[in-house]
Amino acid sequence: MSYEKEAYQQIADRMLVIKRLEEVLLLLDEGSCEFSVSFVSDEAMQQLNKKYRDKDEPTDILSFVQEDDVEDFTWPEVVFEESGSLPQEIHVLGDMVISLDTLKRNALSFSVEPDEELHRLLIHGLLHLLGEDHETNDADEPMLVKQEQLLQQVRGSKR
Repeated sequence: MSYEKEAYQQIADRMLVIKRLEEVLLLLDEGSCEFSVSFVSDEAMQQLNKKYRDKDEPTDILSFVQEDDVEDFTWPEVVFEESGSLPQEIHVLGDMVISLDTLKRNALSFSVEPDEELHRLLIHGLLHLLGEDHETNDADEPMLVKQEQLLQQVRGSKR
């Protein structure tokens, strides 16, 4: 986990973010996996959005899925759960980047607490890293419906 500015740790506490992501991974019945989460400003997000999506504006979250391309083959990462056990493969999912500036604006716009919007964006990014996608931002998109269902399961959303 990385923070562009030290103050961002107050908005997205490391231990709380990890706990929330673990809860969602458990609900999704996902095994061992690895991914990164970065918290950045609108300026940094706008640069990423322009470079990777050709959109010269900030966005709330970008997810970069680790490609499973045969030409780009690497050995799987493994971890030993305990001494003498067989290694467990770790699925490397990729990276998610969240703009905390946009997160705050979203929270105001949707009349939710910033903490709830953070939770929503973490779920959203995780779903993308797990291969899900959506064509629009309409609430009836299957991925967005799943996102809100997961949020309700772990938190009890009012949105």
